[in-house]
Amino acid sequence: MKLSENLSLSEVIKSNTAIRRGIDNHPTQEHLEALEDIAYNVFQPIREHFKVSIGISSGYRSRKLNEAIGGSKNSQHSRGEALDLDADMYGKITNKQIFNFIKDNLVFDQLIWEFGNDHEPNWVHVSFTTRRPNRMMILKAYKSKGKNKYDVI
Repeated sequence: MKLSENLSLSEVIKSNTAIRRGIDNHPTQEHLEALEDIAYNVFQPIREHFKVSIGISSGYRSRKLNEAIGGSKNSQHSRGEALDLDADMYGKITNKQIFNFIKDNLVFDQLIWEFGNDHEPNWVHVSFTTRRPNRMMILKAYKSKGKNKYDVI
C-alpha cells in the first residue's frame, strides 16, 4: 500500500525489533490516516525536492513495539505522526540538508536534530499532526549522563 507516491506502508512499519519479538506493528485506521498525512505533507515534498530516495529509520510504532524499544509514552511515532529520516541509508544527500529543507519550507509539529555533531545529525525526526495546530518546534537532541536531553534551537 502506498502512503504517497514515493512512500509505502511497508517502509514505515518495518521494524527488526517487531520481527524478532513477534510484535504486530500494523496501524489502526486512525494511525493509517495520520501516516498518510505526514507522507503527503512532509515526506513527499522532501522526496520531490531532492529527487532521491530518503531512508526511514523509524516510522510507525505500535504501542507494544514502542514499549519494547523504550520509547516515550507520548511518542508521536505511536500515533502515526512521526518519521525518523536518514539520508545515510542511500548517501545521495545529507541529514543536514533534509533538516534545513524541512525547517525552511514545510509545516511540522516537531523537528529534531538527532544527536550527531554541530555539522550533521545522525538522523532527523519530524512529526506532523492534524489533531491540533502544528507547533513548529525545533530541537537538538544530545546525551547527558546517559539520558536524552533536548535544547530548543
